[in-house]
Amino acid sequence: MNILHEDLDHIFEHTKILWENLRGKKIFVTGGTGFFGKWLLESFVWANDQLKLNAQMVVLSRAPDSFKAKYPHLAKASGVRFHHGDVQNFEFPQERFDFIIHAATDVSTDLNAKNPLLMVNTILEGTRRTLEFARHCGTKRFMLISSGAVYGKQPADLSQISENYLGAPDSTQPGSAYGETKRLAELLCSIYQKQYDVEITIARCFAFVGPYLNLDTHYAIGNFVRDGLAGGPINVSGDGTPCRSYLYAADLAIWLWTILFRGVSGEAYNVGAEDVISIKDLAYEVAAFFPSSPKVIIAKSPLPGRQAEHYVPSVRKAKINLGLDAWIDLKEALHKTILWNLK
Repeated sequence: MNILHEDLDHIFEHTKILWENLRGKKIFVTGGTGFFGKWLLESFVWANDQLKLNAQMVVLSRAPDSFKAKYPHLAKASGVRFHHGDVQNFEFPQERFDFIIHAATDVSTDLNAKNPLLMVNTILEGTRRTLEFARHCGTKRFMLISSGAVYGKQPADLSQISENYLGAPDSTQPGSAYGETKRLAELLCSIYQKQYDVEITIARCFAFVGPYLNLDTHYAIGNFVRDGLAGGPINVSGDGTPCRSYLYAADLAIWLWTILFRGVSGEAYNVGAEDVISIKDLAYEVAAFFPSSPKVIIAKSPLPGRQAEHYVPSVRKAKINLGLDAWIDLKEALHKTILWNLK
């Protein structure tokens, strides 16, 4: 199940000068066994080995044995250790960490709908606990993995949403639990930065595709790949008009490491791609990769006169200030993702 080496080489090519920040250092990661976390692990292991950094990554996990059994090449890699615990109440390791990445969260739309209180508690208490740990162990550099959901619904007349947009989720709706609590997590980070002198950067993440993406959750792109692998049909549950943009996971890893090491303390950066595609067109794009040309079924017809919903970031800030880009386009990203899942 090893990721394509060319992806790791791609990450390494764009991050090589950053890794000296980790030479002989320790980094603590929550959410290290999820989609983002696996890419952070893969790229850390690769760089640690290539550059002989003698760095250590400690990964918080509720089920480390299960992860070790499924991904032994990561679990047994030099410099990787696991710390058993839940992000809301884990016992603090009695050691110092130079960096912390807080990526633990549950992005399930099902949980957000059925148990928003659990969603709120997981994000809020997990962020507070991790920030307390940063203060406890003297960490000077902390990155919060946040979300584009903090902006709320993107206005129909706004093609891209930038970091200075002051919109927000509707706080009167329980369905806003994820986005609203991510906003509060960002606020907690700002408070800890001011009161306890912890350098904090925030990565507001949008939509992604790549190896390790779960194909059976609420991500349309993952569901379409799953349907195609099964021979079709590819099912679009809505009318196909919403618009998204997708950053490939290898580029995502480059962005996250860059924001951790080079992002300005106290700043938030959108993380994603700017090339827009409708969900309908995405379904046909995925179908085209399969020799059987699976049928695309769209459940609903668009309502006349209704503008398409967008969830697309402006990443101008990250491009100009940090030199970041979407180097791998959607077509290549889909090709890589499908090939990886065929193995």
